[in-house]
Amino acid sequence: MSKPVASQGQREAGPAQPVRRLRRAERREQILDAATRAFARAGYAATGLDDIAAEAELTRAMLYRHFDSKADLYRAVLDRACARLAEAAGADDFDEDSIPALLRAAAADPDGFRLLFRHAAREPDFRELIDSITAASREVAHRNLARAIPAGPWLDWAANLIPTLTLESVIAWLDAGQPDPGQAADRITAAVHGVMAAARPAPAPGADRHPAQRPAQSRSSSQSTSRARSEPVRPPGA
Repeated sequence: MSKPVASQGQREAGPAQPVRRLRRAERREQILDAATRAFARAGYAATGLDDIAAEAELTRAMLYRHFDSKADLYRAVLDRACARLAEAAGADDFDEDSIPALLRAAAADPDGFRLLFRHAAREPDFRELIDSITAASREVAHRNLARAIPAGPWLDWAANLIPTLTLESVIAWLDAGQPDPGQAADRITAAVHGVMAAARPAPAPGADRHPAQRPAQSRSSSQSTSRARSEPVRPPGA
């Protein structure tokens, strides 16, 4: 019995390539990467599991082997972004490397950073995660700023404003195409220092002026007073 002859198309195509099998943890990371990109493009509500499956080049059934629902997948994406951020930038203190570290973390995972601080903040079902991050950031800011700003409403103002200013500055830097990466941290730090300067008590009017900078009338009055004090008092008719 003769063997069947392969068609021209079969000979050109060659044997079918096996689908590469990944370990479960590797497949999960692949799905999280694809979901991060898809959610960052359109947000949570406008992104379906079919969109994520297409982004990952997997079937929808494969997604369900790792995640119970779209909400479960979105939560996993946010949790991973939080863990990466905490590892890169820390969470307990602010120092001279905090803003450079935050920029490095954002540059390494811009989609995850935007998801965490732009998209998730607008999703009621996931807002509590961002609220907890915000509250922790304000507490750390308050503790560190108290070394330079007296206790009171302006300290509270600065502690509330600086974390938001810093995050929005980093997102704006990402949106602008990450310009001047070597100078970005210094520019954002300058903005933070501006808020700190504004929160410090204002000096008393004229307290920081050199005598040469005081108004001419004030200097004239002072000089006249000094002369009057130095001249002896003469009795009338003398």
